Amino acid sequence: MSIEQVYKFESFCKAVWEGAAMAGPMEGFRVVELGVWVAAPAAGAILADWGADVIKIEPPSGDPARTFGRMLGLDPALGVAANPPFEMDNRSKRSIVLDLATAEGRDTATELLATADVFLTNVRPAALRRLELDFETVAASNPRLVYGLITGYGLTGPEADRAAYDVAAFWARAGVADLLTRPGDTPPFQRGGMGDHSAGMTLAAAVCAALLARNRTGVGQLVSTSLYRQGAYTVSFDLNTVLMSGEQIAIGQREAMANPCMNNYAAGDGKRFWIVGLQGDRHWPALCRVTDHEDWLTDERFATARDRYRNARELIAELDIIFAAHPMDHWAPIFDGEPDFFWSPINSLDDVIADEQFHVSGGIVEVPDGVSTVPMVASPADFSATPWQPRMVAPELGAHTDEILAELRGQDR
Repeated sequence: MSIEQVYKFESFCKAVWEGAAMAGPMEGFRVVELGVWVAAPAAGAILADWGADVIKIEPPSGDPARTFGRMLGLDPALGVAANPPFEMDNRSKRSIVLDLATAEGRDTATELLATADVFLTNVRPAALRRLELDFETVAASNPRLVYGLITGYGLTGPEADRAAYDVAAFWARAGVADLLTRPGDTPPFQRGGMGDHSAGMTLAAAVCAALLARNRTGVGQLVSTSLYRQGAYTVSFDLNTVLMSGEQIAIGQREAMANPCMNNYAAGDGKRFWIVGLQGDRHWPALCRVTDHEDWLTDERFATARDRYRNARELIAELDIIFAAHPMDHWAPIFDGEPDFFWSPINSLDDVIADEQFHVSGGIVEVPDGVSTVPMVASPADFSATPWQPRMVAPELGAHTDEILAELRGQDR
């Protein structure tokens, strides 16, 4: 049995035991989601992971995110694996098809929202008003509802209804791309869903806070975030420094980093790693020890942080030569044997999947598919007293329409 099979079996057994023993922390809450692409569906997926009954409203054509697999060139014959991004953000949900362009579809959506604790959406505010699914209208019929909204640029101002994907509002406009651009280079591309998943986590947290407030007040409220604000918060270490002091934090190029102890290097086999020597007095002696250069502690070129800054190019060049002399398998145990030497390998995605620590710390979750289980990336929070476990893979379009309509009819009687 391979290590991957062992991890899968252990995760499956753990899932069966925990699923039978205890519900997730959101068990008993109903969430209605009108989400497209990634941002709001990501928030819904987190709440579904945590045990909420998440009902995903889709148009007859489906959430456009159902086309991700085709965009990526994945073979439809792969089944569940034919659209991994959609599976990630829609597992454990129920799908109902409603044509919101019709009065009947809107009426059913309104009925459904009357039974909900939470509404999640990333549809633009103007469209929500046209559909009579804006906060004011929905809250009038269900004042206990927590209404979670993700926009591109916020709820007010001249661009409140501006269309946005995360690569525009989060990555480009909020300054993330510019900060990650090396001098003379073009901006790097954002990987899929980075800003959306960040905004989705924020909305999920905000919804939970609003539910706590509802316990005190008995009334729901509108909670919102935007991709623009999420991007700004992501780079707030830099942005708040500029805002408060007017000074930019310089990073520079790897070959001349101001602190050579906070830099990436390559071992002799080409494997790269990052050393994280933030505290000079603590981490500089550790670096000297692992490189067998304790003479550097009294070397006038490197003795103080200011000396290392002035001679950064020289020190980085020497470290490049030293680390290139041996493969990563040589360096890793030496690094790990020095308590004050902080470091990390620079992993590829294949490295992450093969990383024992990633598995044992819960990074992979087994999702039931009706026959067996499918490994997927776990949402990034655990609960000791109310452990969560996904209930099923993402639903087929409209798979639960009849079931949900029957529930509504039963409640009407």
